[in-house]
Amino acid sequence: MVGSYANGAGKNGAAEGKLDELRRRLGKAEGDPLRIAGVGAGAWGSVFCALLQDAYGRDHRDKAQVRVWRRPGRAVDRATAEHLFEVINAREAVLRRLIRRCAYLKYVEARLGDRTLYADEILRDGFCLNMIDTPLCPLKVVTNLQEAVWDADIVINGLPSTETREVFGEIGRYWKERINPPIIISLAKGIEASLDPMPRIITPTQMIANATGVPLENILYLGGPNIASEIYNKEYANARICGSEKWRKPLSKFLRQPHFIVWDNSDLITHEVMGGLKNIYAIGAGMVAALTNESATSKAVYFSLCTSEMIYITHLLAEEPERLSGPLLADTYVTLLKGRNAWYGHKLAKAELTLEMGDSIKGKGTIQGVSAVNAFYELLSQGSISVTHPETKKHVAPVELCPILKTLYKILIKRELGTSSILEAIRDESMSDPRERIEMAQRQSLYRPSLLGLPKVDWQC
Repeated sequence: MVGSYANGAGKNGAAEGKLDELRRRLGKAEGDPLRIAGVGAGAWGSVFCALLQDAYGRDHRDKAQVRVWRRPGRAVDRATAEHLFEVINAREAVLRRLIRRCAYLKYVEARLGDRTLYADEILRDGFCLNMIDTPLCPLKVVTNLQEAVWDADIVINGLPSTETREVFGEIGRYWKERINPPIIISLAKGIEASLDPMPRIITPTQMIANATGVPLENILYLGGPNIASEIYNKEYANARICGSEKWRKPLSKFLRQPHFIVWDNSDLITHEVMGGLKNIYAIGAGMVAALTNESATSKAVYFSLCTSEMIYITHLLAEEPERLSGPLLADTYVTLLKGRNAWYGHKLAKAELTLEMGDSIKGKGTIQGVSAVNAFYELLSQGSISVTHPETKKHVAPVELCPILKTLYKILIKRELGTSSILEAIRDESMSDPRERIEMAQRQSLYRPSLLGLPKVDWQC
């Protein structure tokens, strides 16, 4: 049954064996369940928790408990309630489940306008507000943040990067008396830029560590080519969990499912940075697709140019960055091909959305690429981290070698240019072969440890 919560994940004993192994590593006593708490209930955060509920929380309730926190009070509008009613009635298994749980009548009343539904309420029945067309399994939803996280063994950060610092700052206050820090798996893609006293990036895992005091070895990042609805519908996917060896290897085994393969990797910085960069360039990809009537050639040209910029930028932030291959490349590809950021760029170019509508879009959630454009541009425009221009041999800010990033900044942040300017950027006759940018990044000593808040060292460009 595709996409159903009745997938029998633990019936062959494999799931229970993986669960028991992780419980032993965490020192869990008999009768003390492994407590997994999701923080944030966007599409991917909700699906990730639903996968864990399917695999462990339903059939092994005495050993694992999964709960999700989301803010209360978000009303479901009438149009969405009507669409949700259609979704329910088109799926017999979902309809029967709601009737059995005595939960169907409220959806009838909401469709008629006689009742207001709320996002936390429908999530308990398996409906994520940002992904109505893909019903999930029922989830335990908690609207009190302290109740959700205070005793959690594993916390899943499903928040946008723009909300991570604030929410985990609050969580940190609840954890002051904890003896053993939890494990945190961050799904957030994006960065903040701090310019004072020195330009540097702050990734979501760093935000969490700073806000909570949890050691970085307990904070990991998971990313890959993951379109949330497709993964829940059992489309084959893979991902990498990145961080300390102590936890990434056991967690990769714990998270692995037949249709969702998770590998482990030590390069946390490159994967987190690429996670933010791909959202930036996905907005441009959506614009190019819309403006060229889905021209495969134009989209391929854009892909080659933007990936060369991404590789260049990661060489500033990591001494030996992970190559853009495997799940890292696949994540970039699928985000540029199909994702909320590409969708947003497409809608802007078609004038079906405007910048004045903001970057939080009904039915989609936060378009994280917008804030990432601003953060990366601010960071890479600082003269204090200058690089040598390959042609003029003069020192310039790194952003001067990233024309697509510059153009997206002028479109999305400064609002000086229209969306059609993205085509001018990729059709510039004076543009160098993207291979040259990659070779320059590999040849020059671009690494700037100060951008990560590490001690400044002398460098040669």
